[in-house]
Amino acid sequence: MSAGLSVNVELSLHEADLADGAKVVGNIYPSEGSGPGHRAVLFPCGTTAPPARFEVDPGHYIVSATLPSGVVLSKDAELADGEEKQVTLRPAASPFASHSWQHLMGNIESYGAYHDGAAIPVPRSLGSRSGTWERGAFVEPGHAAWVGDPKPTSWQFPSMLRLTDGPAKQLVAFEIARSEPHSVASLELGDAAARLYRFGEHGPVDERGRPVLDVPLGPRQFLVVSLAGTEYVVTLPAPWGAAQIEVLVNERQSPTGSAVSVSVRDSRVGPALAYMARGAFDAAATLVRDAETMLYDGRMTNPLAAVAGAYVLVGSELTEQPHRWDPWLSRLRHEFDWMSDGSLLWAMRHLRRAHTEPEREAARDALVEAFDRGVPVFTLGLSRLIHGLSEFPDDPGCAARLEQARRLSWRVDMREPFVIAALRGSQQ
Repeated sequence: MSAGLSVNVELSLHEADLADGAKVVGNIYPSEGSGPGHRAVLFPCGTTAPPARFEVDPGHYIVSATLPSGVVLSKDAELADGEEKQVTLRPAASPFASHSWQHLMGNIESYGAYHDGAAIPVPRSLGSRSGTWERGAFVEPGHAAWVGDPKPTSWQFPSMLRLTDGPAKQLVAFEIARSEPHSVASLELGDAAARLYRFGEHGPVDERGRPVLDVPLGPRQFLVVSLAGTEYVVTLPAPWGAAQIEVLVNERQSPTGSAVSVSVRDSRVGPALAYMARGAFDAAATLVRDAETMLYDGRMTNPLAAVAGAYVLVGSELTEQPHRWDPWLSRLRHEFDWMSDGSLLWAMRHLRRAHTEPEREAARDALVEAFDRGVPVFTLGLSRLIHGLSEFPDDPGCAARLEQARRLSWRVDMREPFVIAALRGSQQ
């Protein structure tokens, strides 16, 4: 006896770059007895993606999905022998069609909560402004400063700490930029209290995804955002292949409490990052393992996505046994020295497996290398760096680096997947 249960999550993601929808993690449980179900499976999320079909025995089932936002959706279904049935799970609507991805990631409230006049918090500022730039430029309200070609020293710990210790000598964008920084306007989407900025392979893009600048790009990129008197240095995980990077500046109280959120409009890895940021490593690992072939092709065309997947795999693996992804960590460490995350991942993995003093020393050297390469792209990397360096309390080099990493972590929003450092105050 058998039946077929098809499941989808109906949330319109609207924009063309997400036309294929996304995948979220769910379960199909039999409501009675101990019959077989389906645990940690993937359900398509979107309006055009076909539902996923699962073979089940006849009976009564509870279908549930946990969204990257942490919202749990559920519905029950009764199937007779040979019957085919579709279950559609419907979350609350996004406050704006353009903000559906942010809503799915948990960075903005639902339509009802956002537009309920009685529940609207007082905005933290009347607009984003960074004062008057040197050289005559001006960042208007609603704009931010994009640094597409920063100084190589700008993401070093001492440089970042100097910015957090007090007001910069000049505007932060100029402090960290090697080539000219650029004022970029938020997209004309949603409202002024929930501003969106998007970035593609070549920098900022408009509402249609078209590049708005043609300028030199460095190996890392930053956005400097002012909000309620505080400046934020936002790490942009760019470029991320063909996927866009989206920054939400939320002047209201976001569900996460974060003033600035960064997400990747990647149908597989984007949700995995949101699960990871919330500590749901099992859910994140389900998505990453489904996308392993894409993440770790022979060319390693998207190292940032590969690093994201590696954080999930290393974080969810509690045994010491070898895995086929161990060599990928070496590639990330040695081939992409512009980011510290590869060295850090290698150190995390080998520190856990170290049984001899030479093995511990190798892990220690990788941690020092990671620190010296600069602040990680991923927030999880900063916390793992602190944890790893603390394993060597009698090593003066590790102790000095640990003190700096801890100081910076106090200014970083650890709820976000990518490093966002809040400075002490914007220049007036």
